[in-house]
Amino acid sequence: MKKIGLISDTHGTFDTPLRQFLEEVDEVWHAGDFGSLELADQIASFKPLRGVYGNIDGGVIRRVYPRWQSFVCEGVEVLMTHIGGYPGHYAPGVIERLMSKHPRLFISGHSHILKVIYDPKYELLHINPGAAGLNGFHAVRTAVRFTLQEGRIEDLEVGEWPRRY
Repeated sequence: MKKIGLISDTHGTFDTPLRQFLEEVDEVWHAGDFGSLELADQIASFKPLRGVYGNIDGGVIRRVYPRWQSFVCEGVEVLMTHIGGYPGHYAPGVIERLMSKHPRLFISGHSHILKVIYDPKYELLHINPGAAGLNGFHAVRTAVRFTLQEGRIEDLEVGEWPRRY
C-alpha cells in the first residue's frame, strides 16, 4: 500500500497548506509547471518525488524531469504528462501513448481545472489535480491524494484552499 499526493501547476509555490495536505503521503507526484528547480528540490526533500516538466518549466527542469513518465506503482500502470487533455478531448499524441502503454491511471495537469474522470474506452481513471499554486486564473487551489493497493486506486481525497489575490 502506498499513499500518493498528486499536485500540478505549483508555479513556484510549496507552502504550509500544501505541506499539511501532503504530510501523510509516501510519495508526491507532480504533473508539471513546477516553476523552478529550487521548488522541485524543496518537494523532493519533503517526500520522494516523481514529476514531469510543464510548459512554463525551463531547460534546467526539462533536463531533470521528462515530458512523460510511465511506471508501475503498487500494481497500477501509471502514465503522466503535463498537457494531456481529458477523456474525449485528449491532446495530440496522448491516444497513441494510451494505446501503447495501457495505463490504468492517466495523470495530466495544465488546465488548472480539477478533473477525476473514468474513461471506459481506454479503461483508465484520468486525474488532473488542478492547480496548487498561486499564479493563474483559478480561484481555488487544489491537490489530490489517494492510496494505491494491490492494483487498486482507493480513498481519493481532494484538498482545496482559497487563492488569495
